[in-house]
Formats: sequence, C-alpha cells, structure tokens
Amino acid sequence: MVDVVKTVAQRKSATPAQVALAWLLAQKPWIVPIPGTTKQHRLEENLGAVELQLTDDGLRVINEQMAQIQVHGERLPESALKMTGL
Repeated sequence: MVDVVKTVAQRKSATPAQVALAWLLAQKPWIVPIPGTTKQHRLEENLGAVELQLTDDGLRVINEQMAQIQVHGERLPESALKMTGL
C-alpha cells in the first residue's frame, strides 16, 4: 500500500501523506479525514492534500493496485473483536 502511494506521490510532486488524504477526500463527499499532528509543517503538508487533484484514471489505478494487495490476519486483536461483535 505504501509503495502505491509513494509512486503516485512521486508522479504528482506531492508527499505520500498528501496523496493518501487526497485519495480519502475523493472517495465520498461525507468522508472527512482527521489527520493528527503536533508539528506545524505537517499540518501545512496535510492541507496541501486539498489542492491535489487525482483524476478518475489516477483513482482507478490506485484502487486497482490496492485491490491486488493481499491482507493477512485480523483487523483487530481477538479481544477487541469480541467486544465489537464482529
């Protein structure tokens, strides 16, 4: 996943964080990423994601590459899964 984001970031002259946030923003209008930071320069970097435009083709490529990633293991530890009812 990181490799996919890094590749797009290099092509767009952006940071991986900006690409990840721009991708989230492009998913649905009601999705609001909440990045956390304690550094002003990281806040400014994150805000740059709003200016980053990912084309429909670019989003398709990212989504296709993400779909090829094989996930291993559970999403949460077993004790947490029991609490969620999943």
